[in-house]
Amino acid sequence: MNHTIQILYGLLIPLFGTSAGAACVFFLKRELKPAIQRSFTGFAAGVMTAASVWSLLIPAIAQSAGLGRLSFMPAFIGFWTGILFLLFLDSVIPHIHMHADKPEGIKAGFSRTTMLLLAVTLHNIPEGIAVGVIYAGLLSESSLITAGGAAALSLGIAIQNFPEGAIISMPLHAAGKSKPQAFADGVLSGAVEPVFGLLTILAASWIIPAMPYMLSFAAGAMIYVVVEELIPEMSAGEHSNIGVLAFSAGFTLMMILDVALG
Repeated sequence: MNHTIQILYGLLIPLFGTSAGAACVFFLKRELKPAIQRSFTGFAAGVMTAASVWSLLIPAIAQSAGLGRLSFMPAFIGFWTGILFLLFLDSVIPHIHMHADKPEGIKAGFSRTTMLLLAVTLHNIPEGIAVGVIYAGLLSESSLITAGGAAALSLGIAIQNFPEGAIISMPLHAAGKSKPQAFADGVLSGAVEPVFGLLTILAASWIIPAMPYMLSFAAGAMIYVVVEELIPEMSAGEHSNIGVLAFSAGFTLMMILDVALG
């Protein structure tokens, strides 16, 4: 399989995961129960955390081995840049989280459903960047990124996108949108991933020399989403241990995928 087809699959598989999850609105009659939502959110958080460590931070440090004891420095700088980048987006983009009462970001006259959609779109941006960076590294053939490792990250994000698609489409339908509209919005929330992934790949000539920084940048951005949004949501309400178990399942699944395919 040539690199063009691999990249096409890598960019579209996560969107397929979101679309498949959003399609649940056609088959399920009611909004997901809180316990199921928490388990889905915890699972997504586990996958993103494991992907940040196994697929992004560890390769970033390995690629900086020539720096000796300072091999952590590019990962440190990139990670914090990713954190601050998401903090900036979180501060300026109007959005609201699933169970929150007050919106975040700059004030805007958007409806709650629109701001909910923007919240999901916001945290899909670092996932798109992560896929783009990993495939840009694969194209370079000189950054210790393997086809299996790239596929593992893409597949892992697709798996955690499935529950995200359901979590966005079901509440939108419950709030009054038709099933086709809710499905379309769910797919739209995930469309940002291949867009940002493609833009990252197109910038590969600038990215390759800074690959350790970019890998850890994507890791920092995803960890921000996990800590700021997903962990609070998976821990809300009663029986929050469901979210913890789902987090652990997502983490170990992503770890297995990365090691087995990488």
